[in-house]
Amino acid sequence: MSTAVSPRPMCGVGVLDKASVLLEIVERGPATLGELVAHSGFSRPTAYRIAIAMDRLGLLTRDLQGRFVLGPRLGLLAVEARHDRLAAAAGPVLAELRAETGLDARLYRRRGGLQVCIASSVDGVVAADAAVGAARPASAGPAAQVLYAWEEPDELYKALLRARFSAAQLSAVRRRGWAYGPDPMAPGAISYAVPVRTGAGPPAAALVLTGRAARMPTSPDRLLGVAAVDAAASLAEALPRVPGQLHPAEYAGS
Repeated sequence: MSTAVSPRPMCGVGVLDKASVLLEIVERGPATLGELVAHSGFSRPTAYRIAIAMDRLGLLTRDLQGRFVLGPRLGLLAVEARHDRLAAAAGPVLAELRAETGLDARLYRRRGGLQVCIASSVDGVVAADAAVGAARPASAGPAAQVLYAWEEPDELYKALLRARFSAAQLSAVRRRGWAYGPDPMAPGAISYAVPVRTGAGPPAAALVLTGRAARMPTSPDRLLGVAAVDAAASLAEALPRVPGQLHPAEYAGS
């Protein structure tokens, strides 16, 4: 994690300004209490007191290693604020996809540098980090690759500065229409991600199928691909359409 933190604009209310600095740190990646202290300049008791209070409010939470990460409340607020049409439409589509494949199905949208889970086929997925509302940096994993693969060059350049994937990997995702590999949102799991799109621009969301590594194939087979692309096409129907745009199945790859 970078040691340089650019604080958000201050509001003059001490505790809120301190909470904003901690959010700025955690947005860049999971942080231990020691890292919060080092990057914020706060005393250890102050950083601990504010981080624990934010944890209780759902603004922060802990990952499996005990590090502070962005909490589920932030993602849920984002979903509610946008009245997300995809989230509203996703329930039956994801449930059907889970029944067909036996895998957990989730939907992610990008909020700035974050990937936010806006819908899931089950209440308790492979890991709590992948629950609805969970927000994590979009810097690694299949969902993040799909969310960035069709981005504009300037946005893509900024993303690659902090990403654990390369421009070559994103080029491969654009060519074949999917990403596959370990999922940092669900440690110990493998995910297959496809875009939910209505045109040639960046995806509106990433549709992700996730299962324990032992259950997943070495590479996605055709049946898995067809199921995911068909579901993504159904979800795209919930998005505003522009005349002349392609149907998702026409360019999502096989």
